[in-house]
Amino acid sequence: MDTTTLPEDPGCYMYKDTDGNVVYVGKAKNLKKRVSSYFSKSRHDPKTEAMLKVAEDFDYIVTGTEVEALILENNLIKRYKPKYNIDLRDSKNYAYIRISGDKFPLIGIARNKGGKGEYFGPFVSARERDYVLSALRKIFGLRSCRRMPKRPCLRYHIGSCSAPCTGAISEEEYLDRIRNAESILRGHTKEVLLKLKEKMRTHSQNQEFERALEIRDTIHAIENLSEKQFADRKKDSDEDVINYTLREGVIYIMLFSVFKGTLGDKKEFIFDGNKETFEEFIVQYYSENEIPSEIILPEISDPSLEDFLSEMRGKKVKLTVPQRGDKKNLLDLVAKNIESVFFRGEKNVEALKKRLHLPENPNVIECFDISHLSGTAMTGSMVQFRYGRPDKRNYRRFKIKTVEGIDDFAAIAEVVRRRYSRLKKESSGKEDNTLMPDLIIIDGGKGQLAYAAAVLKDLNLKIPIISVAKREEEIFIPGLSAPLPVKKNDPASFLIQEIRDEAHRFAIEYNRLLRKKEAFGDA
Repeated sequence: MDTTTLPEDPGCYMYKDTDGNVVYVGKAKNLKKRVSSYFSKSRHDPKTEAMLKVAEDFDYIVTGTEVEALILENNLIKRYKPKYNIDLRDSKNYAYIRISGDKFPLIGIARNKGGKGEYFGPFVSARERDYVLSALRKIFGLRSCRRMPKRPCLRYHIGSCSAPCTGAISEEEYLDRIRNAESILRGHTKEVLLKLKEKMRTHSQNQEFERALEIRDTIHAIENLSEKQFADRKKDSDEDVINYTLREGVIYIMLFSVFKGTLGDKKEFIFDGNKETFEEFIVQYYSENEIPSEIILPEISDPSLEDFLSEMRGKKVKLTVPQRGDKKNLLDLVAKNIESVFFRGEKNVEALKKRLHLPENPNVIECFDISHLSGTAMTGSMVQFRYGRPDKRNYRRFKIKTVEGIDDFAAIAEVVRRRYSRLKKESSGKEDNTLMPDLIIIDGGKGQLAYAAAVLKDLNLKIPIISVAKREEEIFIPGLSAPLPVKKNDPASFLIQEIRDEAHRFAIEYNRLLRKKEAFGDA
């Protein structure tokens, strides 16, 4: 697996098996370092060893902060129930911070929303939760005892509690502190700070310097706690965040689902199209999927779209194009993930161009493989990569028609001829061959390469073509008997191996399907 182009951002990574099932979800402060560490170490614990044996691919989601990665990891584990993550069978959320409904409310931890009071969270990280709880108790002197004693406890004497049990603080002043704590937990830190700064100025003007210094220390403590993650905003509704990028007639769309203010999952889409395709996608997608109460978009060109979605949902749907704030941050985060997910392979494409001495970047690459079981159910596969990423819309499967027995050379020749004869016919009359790939890769050695190259010559097509042999990952080009001097750990070689492996997987998948049909008499 190629980790060289992974971003050095926080986020979550997902290992998948041959069927595309998520087998493990992890979080990382630095995605590139964390995922690379799996392959740089010679030994792992038994669970990790077992996971790596079944892992065939990985995916990832970039987040804005480490805390968001923690929250997202929790959601992904519950969504996919990966085999190699721990199994919390009761599937409960992590604990909340609760402020009770008492006359002098206490602040503490709650596992569920079972009693009176205000609940904040859930908190994915116990360490993060405990830090927030401890900080709020110290900053505002809030009680933690379940039953108020008759006399001050140790926490009062060390300055961590305002001791409402003894009347050391009035109910009005204590409730004001509670309201400040609630505001911070809701993310309204700026409002609290403005109010406290105004109080500090008033005390200072009245020469109440000791009280002003106490408030100053409170302000500093709140500022240290003030980082509020937008992926954990407290909301009572769900929202989708959708963004897109257009490149050379292809639109790349990504959708983030935010459940009750918490970043939950992402979906990726690729279509041939333009800006109009984006709104066409929205209409078609929400015709088949649940519509949230709010959809955050980079732009809206059709004002009737909001009314259409509201009618489809049966309730009001709000389309938002944010210019600043948390929602704009979410939209920017989706854009960041689009760049990272769809175009992370561009560096490898550039490296491949240099290694093969190509005149242009091979942005569109097609790779062929043959699969059979002792000569039966012989199939061919072709996968297409664009900008170093799989473009599954353009995958093709071939049932071999003209070859009997075991003859990989002839089978490769057949599928290559069928593919490019058709594209040549479809390109007839056009000024350029935009349908043709920039590079062809054949899974095999010099023999398979020679047969495929002969087909291209017969079709009068001048497309760069190479082959890659599995055992030593050797790369061959027509006319040279020796393989190219490209190291296995070279980014160009990584890309070739990734494309070849995907073609092999796709061919085996089709071969299994045909054998299954034959076994049940359906072929």
